[in-house]
Amino acid sequence: MDFSRERLPIPDPQPPAATSLDARDQSPAFQPRQPLRPPQGAPNVVVVLIDDMGFGAPSAFGGPCNMPTAERLADGGLRYNRFHVTAICSPTRQALLTGRNHHSVGMGVTTEMASAAPGYCGIRPLSAATIGQMLQGNGYNTAAFGKWHQTPARDVSAAGPFDRWPTGEGFEKFYGFLCAEMNHWYPVLFDGTKPVEPTRKPEDGYHLSEDLVDNAIDWVRDQTSLKPDNPFFAYLPFGATHAPYHVPSEYREKYRGKFDHGWDRQREITLERQKELGVVPQDAELAPWSEGVPHWDELSAEEQRAAASLMELYAGFAEHTDDQVGRFVDALDELGELDNTLFVYILGDNGASAEGGLGGTLNEHRFASGIPDSAEFINANDAALGDATTHAHYPVGWALAMNTPYQWTKQVASHLGGIRDGMIVHWPDGIAERGGLRDQFHHVIDIVPTILEAAGLPHPTEVNGVAQQPIEGTSMLYSFNDADAPDRHRVQYFEMVGNRGIYQDGWMAVTRHGTPWVMVQDGVRRSFDDDKWELYNTNVDWTQSHDLAEQHPEKLRELQQLFLVEAAKHNVLPLDDRMTERENPLEAGRLDLMGDRRSVTFHAGAKRLTEETAPNVKNRSHTLTAMVDVPESGAEGVLVAQGGHTGGWSFYFHDGKPSYAYNYFGSVVQHVRAPEPVPAGEHEVSLRFDYDGGGVGKGGAVTLRVDGTEVASGRVDATIPYYFAFDETFDIGVDRASPVTDDYAPVDNAFTGGLRRLRVDLDDDQWADVEAASAFRTAHE
Repeated sequence: MDFSRERLPIPDPQPPAATSLDARDQSPAFQPRQPLRPPQGAPNVVVVLIDDMGFGAPSAFGGPCNMPTAERLADGGLRYNRFHVTAICSPTRQALLTGRNHHSVGMGVTTEMASAAPGYCGIRPLSAATIGQMLQGNGYNTAAFGKWHQTPARDVSAAGPFDRWPTGEGFEKFYGFLCAEMNHWYPVLFDGTKPVEPTRKPEDGYHLSEDLVDNAIDWVRDQTSLKPDNPFFAYLPFGATHAPYHVPSEYREKYRGKFDHGWDRQREITLERQKELGVVPQDAELAPWSEGVPHWDELSAEEQRAAASLMELYAGFAEHTDDQVGRFVDALDELGELDNTLFVYILGDNGASAEGGLGGTLNEHRFASGIPDSAEFINANDAALGDATTHAHYPVGWALAMNTPYQWTKQVASHLGGIRDGMIVHWPDGIAERGGLRDQFHHVIDIVPTILEAAGLPHPTEVNGVAQQPIEGTSMLYSFNDADAPDRHRVQYFEMVGNRGIYQDGWMAVTRHGTPWVMVQDGVRRSFDDDKWELYNTNVDWTQSHDLAEQHPEKLRELQQLFLVEAAKHNVLPLDDRMTERENPLEAGRLDLMGDRRSVTFHAGAKRLTEETAPNVKNRSHTLTAMVDVPESGAEGVLVAQGGHTGGWSFYFHDGKPSYAYNYFGSVVQHVRAPEPVPAGEHEVSLRFDYDGGGVGKGGAVTLRVDGTEVASGRVDATIPYYFAFDETFDIGVDRASPVTDDYAPVDNAFTGGLRRLRVDLDDDQWADVEAASAFRTAHE
């Protein structure tokens, strides 16, 4: 076909003119219209992305987590040991799929922390098409399975809009979830834009990672059966290994006792293995230990046992995930498609996460609100680790070990522990070497231009009538068959919540602005001018171990100026270091779905509302009013619920009686119940929550009424101040995912009566200020 591929969609071909009255006399005869196809020889493309995995975690890069599929692909392809990401979830994903820097496409932070600033608005500009749109527009079949986390938070509801959901961004098929993390036993999923439920439960052998790969395999088989000559693009961004660490117990048991030597010794073991593999130079040193983090021998025996058990769980989670990738690779091999597939396996969207705190936690949300778990508590619940009652995350010390040999962790874009991850490319038809190593400097924005060059496609200049901003990445294809090729990606800035870095030809100037495990700020504004800049020559100091700022002040100033140039070019400014505050749309300066509305009426069956799209009942008084039809047999089940076993609330019927449960971070569940069942017939059932005020996270008085008459009252001693959960939702007529209370079963808890409508009324007494947040944290230290 003779046409330009630079403007997408490609215009329809002009048909020849009719030359006769009778179709049988047409000359030349009309020919069937041919489907649009990619250029001859374009490969299939698969991109697999693991969540929250550091450079030193996978066995393919010397780590303790056994990942045989990663090793298999690396042994048949290439390992890239200087591959970089953005230090946190959504920004890496937006950069990965657009080929532009994360601030250039509005994703300076996660979607839940977006603000009004252009670089942080959380909305991909139409001038930055995704690789899904580019490949689909050139005849590829496209699909995504797993964690998306790029749709603007206010758009994640049944009201849409759906243009920045996966099916609006170039993926014909999507099966997965849209938020930051997910319960792997009871996930909240979408098929396209339709909410769906898993067909099995954990007791039936269900697990989210397995489900995602089952769907991906089915899709690829369909493509190869129905369109064997048409290449496909499959994107598999797993929710693993992000917390919660949910994994079948046999995987955790594989690692029982394997980490009793502790994180200091693990760093040494990992570095030795990395040198044996050649993924770091023989003279590489362990980077300095992060300040404020205890060494292993400074822990008590209880603390060591708790920490080791959480690392056992993480390692099992990582191996289980890689096993699922292995099933997908096997399917490609069985179909005869593996050799002709450009397979990109990215082992982390950021460095290992320190968001479990210094001691680790059984409930990440509890720690995120400033409430740590004791080692004794973790050990007492050892048998439950990995099941649906836990939302575990390992301690900071293991995050540092999983980033061996580098400094710091996820969020810290200044240092390599936050931004360098292992990456594997496997493409036997396009790469001659097997088991090769590539040390060229590359970044996640380089994936898109690499795919385009491999497929023989130009960078589009226009997509859907919108002129495109330049793709900012550099194709890696030049390095596929030339191990000694000089670097082509020579300058790269890094920024995340004020942590900054700038790379140029091996030199890096960096400054760390915050501490990643301090999830709730102290209310004291830190000046960016007070940040201390460091200087490293990574050409000779692979791990940023020797700060040269005092020896080379001129070089430091040069790179600081270059950072400002790059920051201005890519919408990094103004810098914004707010964390917890930005989860509140009012303080972040972004729109949410509810806006200023104080009253919202829902119909039965409304579900899957995230905290960004649900009425915000936190830190304020509110009323819930339901119009119900109670059957002769009595009513059971949920009227409305938000959150789950790690924290939330539910208004429901139990044994025919109106009830209210408040689950405080999974540590205590308080109930208020009516003494008598509600008789058959139509009734108005309401709940009034009178917030105590005086700050965030305070308690309140609860009153239950039936047909206007008070039937029960009680108190909730404390409430969740910031976020119930990323992996749970606000649902009407049912409590999806994990249950708030044990009064009803998971999943099978729908209201058995008739729910005509439910109204939420919000008072104007909401507390949501930084000083109150600081006071809440101080009260729980």
